[in-house]
Amino acid sequence: MADKTATLNLGGKDIDLPILTPTKGPDCLDIRKLYAQGDVFTFDPGFTSTAACDSTITYIDGDKGELWYRGYPIEQLAAKSSYLEVCYLLLYGELPDAAQMADFDTRVTRHTMVHEQMHKFFSGFRRDAHPMATMVGVVGAMSAFYPDSTDINDPMQREIASIRLIAKLPTIAAMAYKYSVGQPFNYPDNELDYASNFLNMCFSVPAEKYKVDPALARAMDLIFTLHADHEQNASTSTVRLAGSSGANPFACIAAGIACLWGPAHGGANQAALEMLQEIGSVDRIPEYIGKAKDKDDPFRLMGFGHRVYKNFDPRAKVMKETADEVLGILGIEKNETLKVAKELERIALEDDYFVEKKLYPNVDFYSGIILSAMGFPTSMFTPIFALSRTVGWISQWKEMIADPQGKIGRPRQLYVGADRRDYVEKSKR
Repeated sequence: MADKTATLNLGGKDIDLPILTPTKGPDCLDIRKLYAQGDVFTFDPGFTSTAACDSTITYIDGDKGELWYRGYPIEQLAAKSSYLEVCYLLLYGELPDAAQMADFDTRVTRHTMVHEQMHKFFSGFRRDAHPMATMVGVVGAMSAFYPDSTDINDPMQREIASIRLIAKLPTIAAMAYKYSVGQPFNYPDNELDYASNFLNMCFSVPAEKYKVDPALARAMDLIFTLHADHEQNASTSTVRLAGSSGANPFACIAAGIACLWGPAHGGANQAALEMLQEIGSVDRIPEYIGKAKDKDDPFRLMGFGHRVYKNFDPRAKVMKETADEVLGILGIEKNETLKVAKELERIALEDDYFVEKKLYPNVDFYSGIILSAMGFPTSMFTPIFALSRTVGWISQWKEMIADPQGKIGRPRQLYVGADRRDYVEKSKR
């Protein structure tokens, strides 16, 4: 993998650094022996220029606007695949044949129920607790309810834990939603597909029947698929870091959920929807465009641009079409929020300010509109993101566990505090 080297001259001493060549993407300088050979660290806040691992799962080219799962472009998977098939692909590296898919579907479906005592666990939270707060707590507590799948050194237990997490996260997310609105929990229905089952658990009530619209279920499935994994983002890195200590898989996923809760990460679609609602109408867009361009104004257009993508977010193209379809199905194609979104998108693609800065609409720009149209409150946007991303976290965690190069994560620091000093007695201070 390292067929060439770079030489660093440090204080007159030459240090050879192997250059690692990936399948796709930029070469990487291997600095693992830099401290031992040169007595120096590298300084990279946010790790924006540092590869913390090698991986075969997801590839992103931000300049070209590409996202691949195991080599398959996200556009193809969104058009032709299903979320559970994508789950299989991420977990095992290849698309399943018919028999493998049927077996995987059955295994997930048969694990959707949660331990009955977990119902009581929810009652320990305040009735107005944010669904993400309950998600973090309940998922972290899964190790207490399922101690037979916490041994990370047992491949079978790792597999069982993986299936349990993928199967039970929709149930737990739906329970978090029901608890937040004061409605009774719904049990999973094994006759329904993954996305339909989630919608049914969220919106059906004992007093009347609820029939899941297939088109809405497909839209929900697409949202799951588009958010399934996204390389070494903050929450995925958190899962890997937690896992590097040997923590059980449920604790690692709970750590990922906690990280995702941050508004700069998983809360972006909620922020984008709230911004569109704040603008309110198309005629107010020029005012907000002016505010966005004013460096002295704190207002920022949410849902535009991306930390990684310097081109159009490939997921946003799929999400835009889905938003049009969902709002059309629900009879609210004239929704004022969507009008604002479409006009903002048009401006972003034509206005020199946005074009020069490459501030294109990202996936969060549209996903919040779709979820809101379906009936979800903004507090549920991030929990839905979390259940979507669970399979990516698990895939990354399993890859990390199996990596022979793996070691506990231990970033270094550039210390800029006080130099050594001696303790002074209180009477002499």
